[in-house]
Amino acid sequence: MPHNFHNNQDRIAVFTRFLVTLVCLIAYEMLKIVIYACVIFQYAYLLIAGKNSEPLKLFCNKLSMYIYRILRYATLNENRRPFPFGSLPTDKECEKSADTIHFP
Repeated sequence: MPHNFHNNQDRIAVFTRFLVTLVCLIAYEMLKIVIYACVIFQYAYLLIAGKNSEPLKLFCNKLSMYIYRILRYATLNENRRPFPFGSLPTDKECEKSADTIHFP
């Protein structure tokens, strides 16, 4: 539903959300680098150890949910502010990881 601006408080609220969104998008850009590093490490570990790093897999699953929340907030699809303005995603909020990874 479209929002009608009736007073300056509404405009201030929009501007505040915009500033929070900018901070979140800066965090998103930094987290993309973290994800790239995790992917490279996970594949290197897989090639060397013959298995994936379960702690890294769980961390990346939680990080993926956090990035998803940032994008939903930034695109005005969610009102809950992402961390550091709100809480981090809990394990219950994250999708369950695949039990077995398949390679073609």
